[in-house]
Amino acid sequence: MIKTQQQEVFIDLIRLGIGHTRVFSNNQIDWLAIRSLAMQHGLDAIVIDGIEKLPDSLRPDKTTLLEWMGEMFQGYESRYELYLQTIAEVASFYGSHGYKMMLLKGYVCGRDWPKPEHRPYGDIDIWLFGEQMEADAILSKEQGVKIDKSHHHHTVFRWNNIIVENHYDFVNVHTRRSSAKIEFLFKDLGRDDAHTINVNGKTVYMPSPNLNALFLIRHLISHFTSSNINLRQILDWCFFVEKHTREVDWQWLLNVLEEYHMKDFFNCLNAICVDDLGFDAAIFPTVQYLPDLKDAVIMDVLDPTYDMAEPQGLIRRLVFKYKRWQGNAWKQRFCYKESRWESFWQGLWAHFLKPSSF
Repeated sequence: MIKTQQQEVFIDLIRLGIGHTRVFSNNQIDWLAIRSLAMQHGLDAIVIDGIEKLPDSLRPDKTTLLEWMGEMFQGYESRYELYLQTIAEVASFYGSHGYKMMLLKGYVCGRDWPKPEHRPYGDIDIWLFGEQMEADAILSKEQGVKIDKSHHHHTVFRWNNIIVENHYDFVNVHTRRSSAKIEFLFKDLGRDDAHTINVNGKTVYMPSPNLNALFLIRHLISHFTSSNINLRQILDWCFFVEKHTREVDWQWLLNVLEEYHMKDFFNCLNAICVDDLGFDAAIFPTVQYLPDLKDAVIMDVLDPTYDMAEPQGLIRRLVFKYKRWQGNAWKQRFCYKESRWESFWQGLWAHFLKPSSF
């Protein structure tokens, strides 16, 4: 399967938008299709950055572009300020009670982007160095915040109407034997409190480069194998490597990836960063891959077989999930070494433990 013309245009615009060179001569552009792809992948702002580098003859009409830019400002740049404010307020509350707050994903990744405000931000993911339970109790008592405990590896609450996921595990240890094993490694890496930044005047902790590298890959794999991933998530990895390649212990990481059967996905991921998105191959420790497998991954990203949205109704949703699980069998075999059926029954039991997760 090869990319459609509009998918090629979309990727070319991304490359231009992130500052990479691309000879752009295609004037048969379906801007509605491009806009739909940009929204699907969370890259509206990046695509607009790319459009701004096109000659006027290739741009969409001014009315369409201004409308698109206005929505982008509301959805990205204004939310970015609220996102930072919320991080600072939550960190300040926890800090006043002696808790250190580490950020995961989100702003950690966004800091590596050329324009952090042009990355979309959803939830705020945090790690409190193993003191999540005590911190939740204080937050609920003093702020009257409702704590949602229906999830497996984090609790959830709202602050400034932004969802905060307070992790007690880095990964869901109930769904796979390998996840339960790798969690010990994450917890060990999570003890490192040597990396801090300032967010709106408040001190916030950051994951070490080794922790972040392993966490980003495992998180990508969990989404890729269960449903799908998008190009924004892949760009998070590309920009992380570009910014931190000299800080990561690559030999250590490669050994861990080999042990947990994640190295082939890692190689395909790096290949997409280089071949499709235009990053320098020299920043990656390895870009060895099977072309057909790499093409299967990028096409699943661009044109996933299964939507993220699930049907309404318990029975219909369960049937959909089972079909999706079976349809994604090739991805599960690609990224995990344990038995699919063993993981199926583990995941089913995990849902019974937390019925609201069905």
